Amino acid sequence: MKLTVVGCSGSFPSAESACSSYLVEADGFRLLLDMGNGALGELQRHCGLYDLDAIFLSHLHADHCIDMCAYFVARYYRHDGGRCAPLPVYGPEGTEHRLTTAYADTPTASSMSEVFDFHTVKPSTFEIGPFTVHTERVAHPVEAYGIRIEHDGKALTYSGDTGVSEALDDLARDADLFLCEAAFTYGKEDIPDLHLNGREAGQTASRAGARRLVLTHIPPWTDPRVNLADAHAAYDGPVELAAPGATYEI
Repeated sequence: MKLTVVGCSGSFPSAESACSSYLVEADGFRLLLDMGNGALGELQRHCGLYDLDAIFLSHLHADHCIDMCAYFVARYYRHDGGRCAPLPVYGPEGTEHRLTTAYADTPTASSMSEVFDFHTVKPSTFEIGPFTVHTERVAHPVEAYGIRIEHDGKALTYSGDTGVSEALDDLARDADLFLCEAAFTYGKEDIPDLHLNGREAGQTASRAGARRLVLTHIPPWTDPRVNLADAHAAYDGPVELAAPGATYEI
């Protein structure tokens, strides 16, 4: 598998990065995890507009899904080559309604489903292209899912947005790469079931026995160097900060 960080800023885009979006590729198949603010523009640095094979939306907060509205425009109104076949989109219950409401002026109430083939995510194991994926509900104010992606004996885990969660520990168990949010600062914010801080991300990786930890979804108002140091203090394995355009072979 190849992982490319399209965007990694939390809550809103920073001057350096779009919001959460991550491209996972294997065997010529392209799966995009989330499409937050600014992600569609950045995505075009890494693949063509119409080269995605599926999209997974961890939850329906704007910083993880709102550029789907712009992507709707690109797919629905495409003239050269004609309209694309519906693209599989995996998301929580109500994803189609959320995107239609956010767009606010689709030609019809069913226009989103003309270009996106919506699948409702629940805790389960299923196939997306060449990937075996396992999803679990994680700790966030809205319905939110972490995902474990397996291919050719390797595993990638993406936390989505979550507080401390046993489900996340299970998803990250022995993962070759654990892409984990670290939005909060240890000792500063203490809000249960919302986000992790760097220390909690490190502790999760340690409990799970993950082989590599990459911290992501750090908002512009959070000092990433503090979160990186806090993660290092809690986890003995390699830790780094996600950065736009960074790639990982898994």
